[in-house]
Amino acid sequence: MKFLDLAKVTIRSGAGGNGCVSFRREKYIEYGGPDGGDGGRGGDVWVEAVDGLNTLIDFRYQQHFFAGNGRPGMGQARTGKNGDDIVLRVPVGTEVLDEDGETVIADMTELGQRVLLAKGGNGGFGNLHFKSSTNQAPRRANSGQPAIERVVWLRLKLIADAGLLGLPNAGKSTFLAATSNARPKIADYPFTTLHPNLGVVKVDGAEFVIADIPGLIAGAHEGHGLGDRFLGHVERCSVLLHLVDATAEDVAGDYATIINELQQYGGHLADKHRVTVLNKVDALDDEQRAIKRAALEAAHGGPVMLMSSVSGEGVQDVLRALRRQIRRDRQDEAAALAPEEDEWRP
Repeated sequence: MKFLDLAKVTIRSGAGGNGCVSFRREKYIEYGGPDGGDGGRGGDVWVEAVDGLNTLIDFRYQQHFFAGNGRPGMGQARTGKNGDDIVLRVPVGTEVLDEDGETVIADMTELGQRVLLAKGGNGGFGNLHFKSSTNQAPRRANSGQPAIERVVWLRLKLIADAGLLGLPNAGKSTFLAATSNARPKIADYPFTTLHPNLGVVKVDGAEFVIADIPGLIAGAHEGHGLGDRFLGHVERCSVLLHLVDATAEDVAGDYATIINELQQYGGHLADKHRVTVLNKVDALDDEQRAIKRAALEAAHGGPVMLMSSVSGEGVQDVLRALRRQIRRDRQDEAAALAPEEDEWRP
């Protein structure tokens, strides 16, 4: 299955059916009168977060979604049939954006969440509705309300607890493969990862989800390389794991490149908690490790962890550091959602 995280779709609700102008005419019935029924209601357009989806590939082959129109009213006071609703089924984590691509209409973060995108038009009143003591034979009926048509963007942002950052070939996919059941493509050339991957990691009896995105290069915010469009998949993460290749000549420069791209991207991504790791240290001797670590700590302004995904050195320590930060964020989120206790108690 191909990965698709952005899709443009056109939706249209159903128009309401027209009301009917009709009069009762039956043999042997002394009194007739108006009996035109109301039109049916047009169908609604909904979006729903469902289980079992992790891509928007279905919207590549169908971009138009039209709800059913309401049927017109009929004689004998019969109301027209309502139009059928239509539901856009999307993965959990999908944002629904307006046509401008910026205004958020809905953020589908919970399984089973449903949001109304376009409401169907009401059906028009038939002439039976207008009968009164002063108007015994009305010859008017209302038209149904028109349909609502709009263009929306669907943007998928994967829901993960931790996200991997780094230049191409920093060892992100190797780390994900070594710590989870995910099997991303691994090779000795850059940009082997072309779309995000998710992996479930277990440490000390606890599990959390890590997202691996394609590597960033200098100028990614300007579209260089694969650009920064995949950074949206780590916006929801509690913590970012920044991997720096220890075999690179300028580890401080590599670190600064990624930080600059985060700042250019915006959205407070650069302010998220980060765990900075010097990766591939199995290729260095003790003296080189100390030199590279000191240079990276000077650029980072904080402690730097050492790790090798191939040999397993430091991997558990890094996972524990991620787990501690995820637990803190969950506790802070729970405390923010908890109702405040009244200061005064009887």
